[in-house]
Amino acid sequence: MEESEVVKALAALAQPVRLQLFRALVVTGRQGMTPGTMAEGLGISASALSFHLKELANAGLVTQERASRNLIYRAAFDRMNGVLRYLTDNCCQGEQCAVEPAAGACRTC
Repeated sequence: MEESEVVKALAALAQPVRLQLFRALVVTGRQGMTPGTMAEGLGISASALSFHLKELANAGLVTQERASRNLIYRAAFDRMNGVLRYLTDNCCQGEQCAVEPAAGACRTC
């Protein structure tokens, strides 16, 4: 993953509503959520939600799929894991790491 992609992802998450939104999508896993469910759960308007989802999508952190009349949003786990890998690469200055390298990655999703 390129540094510019990581910066874009971290910038997208550096806002309270987007961070809450992304974390909620991580919790739901591959099932994902509809915008209505997200707006209700976060207590924000549809237009505010749309803005925040666009920012997360532009950073590659969420995906969108149409299912009948609904849009389903999901966390992009591969991208999330790529950001975590980038942040933890070369940790401990080459010494035996106290934390397993895959500990920060979501393996079940």
